[in-house]
Amino acid sequence: MIHHVLYDPKGLLTEDLPLDREPHLSLVKAVLAWTDTAELRESDLAQIALQLTGHARAVAADVRRRSVELPEDSKRRALADVVLAEADRRLSMPAQGTVACCQSRARLVRALYERLTRLETAAAEPAAAPFP
Repeated sequence: MIHHVLYDPKGLLTEDLPLDREPHLSLVKAVLAWTDTAELRESDLAQIALQLTGHARAVAADVRRRSVELPEDSKRRALADVVLAEADRRLSMPAQGTVACCQSRARLVRALYERLTRLETAAAEPAAAPFP
């Protein structure tokens, strides 16, 4: 079997693919609502953590792409930079098959989507007209 490695350092192949928000936000909501975790298996938790980790990376990449379009002195960009720095820090730790890890990744995905929504809103707003 032949494998081809795609070289895409700028992430152009996935740039225009929309994120599948609803299923992931439903997973986030479910993970954060867990109260009785005795029945959860470590292997299931590991898969959930991996799913949330992968999606967090995708959302963070989208936040990063949108934030660099803003002026450097923009408050929205500064807030995005804070969220991205925290995301980078948390995603640098390996995913584990624990409830705590799953819930941490779920909170991260939620925070990234909140920032992405604010950036999308900013992009949709008309630019402020300069004062005469």
